[in-house]
Amino acid sequence: MKSHPPTNEERDWMTQIADIGCVICLKFIGVVTPAEIHHINGKTKKGSHLETIPLCYMHHRGGKDTPAFTSRHPHKARFEERYGTELELLEYMRNEVSRKYYGY
Repeated sequence: MKSHPPTNEERDWMTQIADIGCVICLKFIGVVTPAEIHHINGKTKKGSHLETIPLCYMHHRGGKDTPAFTSRHPHKARFEERYGTELELLEYMRNEVSRKYYGY
């Protein structure tokens, strides 16, 4: 199936999380790095663009598992063991977006 175009709400979410930067670099290292959008459950279902987290290239699709970093692709199990589940990281980002953009 083909990805559906994001709604305005989904577009705003993805813009906000990309602006915050890689969730792993922010949470574990305390630095802001440019991020790609990682879809947790694919791109075809309604609301799928809201189930996304920002990851830098190395944490997203760099393809390595080293002492310095673990990439989500292709190392999902090791990535989640090291950094937490994707749903935990999504919740962390929801809190960061609320804090940064809405003052909560």
